[in-house]
Amino acid sequence: MVDVLLGLQWGDEGKGKIVDYFAPRYDLIARFQGGPNAGHTLYVQQKKIVLHQIPSGIFHEKTINLIGNGVVLDPVVLKKECETVASFGIDYRKNLFISERTNLILPTHRALDKASEVLKGNEKIGSTLKGIGPAYMDKTGRNALRVGDILDKNFTTQYIRLRLKHQKLLDSMNFHEDISGWEEEFFEAVDFMRGFNIVNGEYFINEKITSGKTVLAEGAQGSMLDVDFGTFPYVTSSNTISAGVCTGLGIAPQKIKEVIGVTKAYCTRVGSGPFPTELHDETGELLRKLGHEFGATTGRPRRCGWIDLVALKFAGMINGVTQLVMTKADVLDSFSDLKICESYKIDGEEKAEVPYQMAKLEIEPVYRSFAGWNADITGLSSFKDLPEAMKIYVNHINQYLGIKVKYISNGPGREQIILAP
Repeated sequence: MVDVLLGLQWGDEGKGKIVDYFAPRYDLIARFQGGPNAGHTLYVQQKKIVLHQIPSGIFHEKTINLIGNGVVLDPVVLKKECETVASFGIDYRKNLFISERTNLILPTHRALDKASEVLKGNEKIGSTLKGIGPAYMDKTGRNALRVGDILDKNFTTQYIRLRLKHQKLLDSMNFHEDISGWEEEFFEAVDFMRGFNIVNGEYFINEKITSGKTVLAEGAQGSMLDVDFGTFPYVTSSNTISAGVCTGLGIAPQKIKEVIGVTKAYCTRVGSGPFPTELHDETGELLRKLGHEFGATTGRPRRCGWIDLVALKFAGMINGVTQLVMTKADVLDSFSDLKICESYKIDGEEKAEVPYQMAKLEIEPVYRSFAGWNADITGLSSFKDLPEAMKIYVNHINQYLGIKVKYISNGPGREQIILAP
């Protein structure tokens, strides 16, 4: 049995804490897409830690963690991350496995990412410059190096061949920065990785499923950043939706049972691209301040706005979401008035569908107003104890989406989750 947990907005929904919360219920946690542009924030031993590539179940001793073939992996980032995990007394080599089909991010991928973004000028997409896009391009272009290749005695030759190809592209883009330091780090990290449990990922995970083990597939980024269904071209380079689980781990669709979608009680976005409910006023600033809305990976301030049910219903539909988790509900504690976007006004016509090429349209959000609850909910543990105004807010979302909010996160702590009836 495989359950899926993924974000339904533009990423940064607080998935790390939620995976950490669910992890003890599962035998195996698997990342199925994305790269080190993801930042899953956890609080372990009262300390904040951000995981970029390692699945969020790594801090649970009995949980197996698999980095799947759909991920693009930066060995340098992985090495640093492992050192951080080890500082908490965790033996990461015991329960961390990597699919041999997982594609590698090379130093030249990072250089290509930077060069490409510079050339775009004002039309840049807001890349994190981690080399994600170029790595996925090499994957689809059938040029990529994969984790299994580091065990080949001719790996350095393969690397040089691909590096020379990349260098021609960099020269054509007038990029001449010295990346020799990056390469030195890269080969040190590759040598470090050779001591890991490198496995045939699809056989590994299917054998676990066949033997009755429970699996949670952990997504990165969010559904509105999906390369096919997101706000193209301001998207990531992978399929962030539930369909990506099958290709990113090598499992069949009928193995998937629950699809758990994570949404904030409001909405945020990092980087460029359309964001219909974005607030450019004091309310937006207050959401950013109270929600500590700065990127876990980049530190960039997040754009903030009211919850968008048009986009959320779209994400629920394409993912087949069966239950919802609402995070950061406590951020709304201080607001007297709240708004929910229920439709878009485009060219004078009201619509409740996410349009093709949202980036090329002028979209005016159509809101419904709600009274805020003006109460501190961070110490509550039962749904019945929540303010009535908050229950009305949550129940309206349930009715609009046709999917129930089953869990409400009311603070950063592991224990701060309320189960809804």
